[in-house]
Amino acid sequence: MKIKATARHALIATLIGCFLLPQTLWAQGSIDEKPSAAAMAGDLVVARPIGLGMTILGTAAFVVSLPFTLLAGSVGEAADTLMIGPAETTFMRCLGCTNTGYSNKDVERNRRKEAQAANNQ
Repeated sequence: MKIKATARHALIATLIGCFLLPQTLWAQGSIDEKPSAAAMAGDLVVARPIGLGMTILGTAAFVVSLPFTLLAGSVGEAADTLMIGPAETTFMRCLGCTNTGYSNKDVERNRRKEAQAANNQ
């Protein structure tokens, strides 16, 4: 029983760590899309829950396959395919957008924050 509790705590800690990773590590180029209200509603109701489910299932599959990927030396590739790809698609898109990444508006806001932080130090 103690092993199950320890494994459960380790899995929870891993999931929390994955979700708390800075999104700037995954940031690519900025995107400019103007989705319609229907696209935003469909994304919110259909695509995001499916993406969240795929992220959770992918994380579980990654954990199960970890002993084998460690032996094969392909942990990074498995993590990219099973966890990071679905997480980027779910959490790194504007609502209703089809491309993953930050919009120009987000990029400019982050630059202003970084400039203010640099001026304050």
